[in-house]
Amino acid sequence: MPSIASKIEAFLNELSVDAVEERVVEYVIREVRNGRKLTDALRDPYVRNRLSDEKLAHVLENPEVAQALEEQIASSFKKQEFGFLD
Repeated sequence: MPSIASKIEAFLNELSVDAVEERVVEYVIREVRNGRKLTDALRDPYVRNRLSDEKLAHVLENPEVAQALEEQIASSFKKQEFGFLD
């Protein structure tokens, strides 16, 4: 049976990971809103050095990230810039 100290340590580790994940979410949203492709933002060393693939999946599930992508897609349609030639 895990000790109280190990449970507290696990809890605090989870809190610190959540804070890092939240900063990465903010970074990805900012980059997408600045016109960067999502795949490029996700490959950025800032993101890759901070999150495992599992935690990165949580970032992609974030509604704010989805909203930023929707805004980018809508803007592309308005400007008729679809990025096919990049």
